[in-house]
Amino acid sequence: MKKLLLLLMMGVFGLSCSQKIPTVLKTKFSKEALNQKLENEEGKTVTIQQILDQHKGKVLVIDFWAGWCRDCLNALPKAKELEEKNKNNIDFVFLSLDRSKEGFNKSLERFEMKDKENYWFSSGWKNDFNNYVDLNWIPRYMVIDQKSAIAKYYAISPEDPEIQSTIDKLLK
Repeated sequence: MKKLLLLLMMGVFGLSCSQKIPTVLKTKFSKEALNQKLENEEGKTVTIQQILDQHKGKVLVIDFWAGWCRDCLNALPKAKELEEKNKNNIDFVFLSLDRSKEGFNKSLERFEMKDKENYWFSSGWKNDFNNYVDLNWIPRYMVIDQKSAIAKYYAISPEDPEIQSTIDKLLK
């Protein structure tokens, strides 16, 4: 009986923690999402709109991650490979869901991310941007086109072939 109860609990927990593909794959951001504030490494507040404006005219890959996330850490080498493969053609931005500013800074140091463009959601996981993009799990990747529209809404691995094919289409 104990084994059955344990299996049932594991099944329910597993179902509630799995990544669910959004039913609507959005192609643009809401005004509220664009106004979402983050912090950079120095603690300066910036909005998603400001980040997108900095990269207008370039293809941008957004990588949602956290230093406490085993799946994210396992994906980092492949994300770095994707970035390296496309280094002259695309920009990468890393959005951290670390639980504290101290955790964010430690993760950047520990995982050799200081040379990347990093921002931290000081508001936590639940915020206008993450809610709008249906962020329910990390890692998560999005490809943004040269006009700041969403070209690839949902990918859970930097090895997803649709990321590279989307980049290639945008660069033609």
